[in-house]
Amino acid sequence: MQNSFEFWDYLVFIIYALLILVIGLWVSRTKKGQQKTAEDYFLASKSLPWWAIGASLIAANISAEQFIGMSGSGFALGLGIASYEWMGALTLLIVGKYFLPIFIEKRLYTIPEFVEKRFSTNLKTILAVFWIGLYIFVNLTSVLYLGGLALETILGVDLLYAIIGLALFAAAYSLYGGLSAVAWTDIIQVVFLVLGGLVTTYLALDTVSDGNGPMAGLKKVYEFAPGHFDMILDKSNPEYVNLPGIGVLVGGLWVANLYYFGFNQYIIQRTLAAKSLKESQKGILFAAVLKLIIPLIVVIPGIAAYVITENPEVLAVLGEQGQMNIPAAGASDKAYPWLMQFLPTGLKGLAIAALAAAIVSSLASMLNSTSTIFTMDIYRQYINRNADHKSTVGVGRLSAAVSLLIAVFIAPLLGGLDQAFQFIQEYTGIVSPGILAVFLSGLFWKKTTNRGAVIGVLASIPVAMFFKIGPKGWAAGSSLEPMFPTLPWMDQMGLTCLITLLVIVLISYFQNKGVDDAKGIPIDTDTFKTSKLFNIGAFAIMIILTVVYALLW
Repeated sequence: MQNSFEFWDYLVFIIYALLILVIGLWVSRTKKGQQKTAEDYFLASKSLPWWAIGASLIAANISAEQFIGMSGSGFALGLGIASYEWMGALTLLIVGKYFLPIFIEKRLYTIPEFVEKRFSTNLKTILAVFWIGLYIFVNLTSVLYLGGLALETILGVDLLYAIIGLALFAAAYSLYGGLSAVAWTDIIQVVFLVLGGLVTTYLALDTVSDGNGPMAGLKKVYEFAPGHFDMILDKSNPEYVNLPGIGVLVGGLWVANLYYFGFNQYIIQRTLAAKSLKESQKGILFAAVLKLIIPLIVVIPGIAAYVITENPEVLAVLGEQGQMNIPAAGASDKAYPWLMQFLPTGLKGLAIAALAAAIVSSLASMLNSTSTIFTMDIYRQYINRNADHKSTVGVGRLSAAVSLLIAVFIAPLLGGLDQAFQFIQEYTGIVSPGILAVFLSGLFWKKTTNRGAVIGVLASIPVAMFFKIGPKGWAAGSSLEPMFPTLPWMDQMGLTCLITLLVIVLISYFQNKGVDDAKGIPIDTDTFKTSKLFNIGAFAIMIILTVVYALLW
């Protein structure tokens, strides 16, 4: 399906693009005679205020995975997929209260750097190489592919050209300016992202109600597809394998969220660039508030698209208006781009700008974080320990460019995935439980040893594969038949994390005979104290989430 852009659509999009480039280059400038330092380039001179931190965190988080992938999951299974966002808001509060005080106190540049200070250089290097590979071969490639797919569907641009265009746009300001350019432009990106998303949601619901407004549309959507509003799925639901009932609230989703928001470099990096711990915590609280509204702009449109394509009454009305181009069966990830046909001139450009903002901001963040890990944890550790600021920043820019180039070559090969968001979550989930177990034990149990952490993280992979494939899957000529076909992958993640924690605890305890490890982190009653503002905001968010889940159970 291809939408025709008109003059006002192009104008809106061009204004957006120019605004991002001008601001990105402006904040990246250096005074004559000065040289960017590593702190300037990778941590924005540790000068970010709370509102920039919160906006940048959401801009980095919300990408094509959400706009396209999560909307596609909304089309296929409904509002249940919003648990990733709403439980994510609660996770951010935990990260702000219990993780940030330790990270900021240690003045970290990267998450692998924490591993070195708590455990060893060898374990840091293992995880640094892993994260670089994950960011390049999974995160960057998937965002480029899903973004290119959206532009191909909406504008009719060839997929490869769309991928190259997005890559060049992100590189244009992020490679030169570093985190400062990324974070300050993210403020503009979030405005376009939220505004454009809300406009699309409004018009999708208005279309369902035949022009009677979004509330009437929401009521009609609920009446036609009440099953799409179940937050907790039962075992009879065909999508239970992706969202396993109460396990969403007390099981493996915590593994995915704590790993992603607590120990993911391109998310946590902007909090490390705060002026202070309190400023960082206010920023993460602001991000949690924004997280509450994300399902309104990425999931509800997918559900509306499902109703539009399945409801004969709506189809009949739209058919008379000549507005129907129904996506092919099994093309869930084309649901959001398909909705663009209902937007009027001008707003279509705003919606595409919102989508581009989500894609480009995430690309820029991933590039900056990939280069930060490579430069600080690989280059300065093994290649040039005495690198000056000029060399460090130069290597950061070069490594980001190489990472982007590799991702551009790989991204077109991801074609054929339906519900890409679920695919990404499931296969990242093979490695995330072990890494989360290492960090949790390292942060909060002083007896954890380096040997326990190394053996635990290495053991977590075969444990995860055991749940996914089972011993029958390793036999020669096997079709990889799962041993636990009824165990949802999210539950597999939860069990893998618990088993890994047990391995770490047992090995550490017997190695040190129950004595605290020399690198254990001292924690007292003052470590996790938070401001009154943070406490009130966190309490309000928890009340809202309780009401939402109680009403949509």
